[in-house]
Amino acid sequence: MKSSKLFSKDDRGVSPVIGVILMVAITVILAAVIGTFVLGLGDSLNDTAPQASFTVDSVDTDNINFTKTGGESIEASDLTVSVNGTREGQFSQGRWRTGESRGVSIGNATINQEETVRIIHDPSGNTIFQQTVDFS
Repeated sequence: MKSSKLFSKDDRGVSPVIGVILMVAITVILAAVIGTFVLGLGDSLNDTAPQASFTVDSVDTDNINFTKTGGESIEASDLTVSVNGTREGQFSQGRWRTGESRGVSIGNATINQEETVRIIHDPSGNTIFQQTVDFS
C-alpha cells in the first residue's frame, strides 16, 4: 500500500475541529462557575436552616416557653418567634443546646384561642418549628 493513500485529505481536519469544540465547552463551563460566584449566587448555598426539634412547654398571653429536644446546637439570637404570621420576639443570646428551655415574650401579639406558632431561622428565612398552640 502506498503511503499517500493511507492518509487522505478528508481526515486531516477532524482533530483541530474537536480540539476547538472542547476548548469552547471548557471556557463556557468555567465562565458559568465563575459568574455564579461573582454574582453572589454561590453564597446562598450555605444559608441552610439547621436541623432541630422543639416542644412548647407553656404558653400564656405574654410568653411562650420552648424546650429544644434534639438536633444541632443553634445560636438562639438567630431565631425569631412568629405568632399567627407576625414576628413577635427573639430568644436571648448564646448557643441553644438540646435539653435547654428558653422563653420569648409575645406581648404585642393579638391572641385568639388557637394560633400557629413558628420558630424562624433568620439567616436562612426558613421555618424550623411549627405548631398550633391553644392559648385558652
